[in-house]
Amino acid sequence: MAEAPDSEPVASSSKSSVPAEAQEDEGPAPKKRKTVAEGEEIEKLEHRLGGILCCAVCLDLPQAAVYQCSNGHLMCAPCFMHLLADARLRDESATCPNCRVEISKTSASRNLAVEKTVSELPSECRHCARVYPRHSLQHHEENVCDDRLTGCRYACLGCGWRGAARAAAAHEEACAHPRQSAADLVELLAQRERLNGERLQLHTQLLDLLSVEKITFTDLQLKPYRTEELHKLYYETSRFSAFGHQWLVKAFVNKHQRDPTQSSQREITYQLILKSKPPAPLGVSWTWVRGPWGEARVAPALAAHAFREDEAAPARALPLADAADANRLLSNKAIHFRLIMFLSAK
Repeated sequence: MAEAPDSEPVASSSKSSVPAEAQEDEGPAPKKRKTVAEGEEIEKLEHRLGGILCCAVCLDLPQAAVYQCSNGHLMCAPCFMHLLADARLRDESATCPNCRVEISKTSASRNLAVEKTVSELPSECRHCARVYPRHSLQHHEENVCDDRLTGCRYACLGCGWRGAARAAAAHEEACAHPRQSAADLVELLAQRERLNGERLQLHTQLLDLLSVEKITFTDLQLKPYRTEELHKLYYETSRFSAFGHQWLVKAFVNKHQRDPTQSSQREITYQLILKSKPPAPLGVSWTWVRGPWGEARVAPALAAHAFREDEAAPARALPLADAADANRLLSNKAIHFRLIMFLSAK
């Protein structure tokens, strides 16, 4: 049998021609990558971030400002103000709900990185369940979403239809209100005129009072005091002078509730008190405005009372434009407002 030439390779046997030593040097064979079974849910990154960046009090993702204690625990702005207000009502120091370190407006700080991160997290529209970044979700829900609740464009003519925005065009084409006769609209227009007149009446009264001879304003600071009952916090100003008499303002938190800390809704009521003796009943009107040091917007409201000797006006609710501002005011060391007073002509 002829020998194979040197240039031709010798046929390999069933065993590998690689030396045993080389095989041993290669190390263990790599493990196969584990595959996830079909249908098994994988936790998404945004869901994990939602659990990390949520408020330590309400456990929801913050809608706006985010505060943190000195140890980095996060609180949304409403919960942070509520904690400070509760501590003020209890005459205690506010503490972080996680680590119990003391918190205040000076020791806590805003976390802008968390605020920006949360604004980019996806969230479902409450109408159509589609997912949008949080910073654009409100605009979508209020102005763009086809499933948002809307009214008929002829609501000013008395149409009370309410439905999804996608159905509005079809309804308006078939709406009978724009085809009403003038006689049918007379009563509706008269009713709308009465409502508008009531809204304008307050502004007209205020403008008229600005023309009276005697008018004064005072920037007031309401400082907290405490009754014998621990939770009965009240506020009081120093005496101030107006129209030749001495006055003060006293304010209460949830006046008719025994323990305001047990309620999430807070209402501040006040009384304007005359501390001197007028020779005759003193007719005074007044209104509140925010003032240069105030932190809460005030809704337009006008009050009046005829004061006699050392008399307090009936208690009235402080006209806050947003009821949620009550906790923000209570979280401060003092409450600031401007009081404008008008002396009625005799």
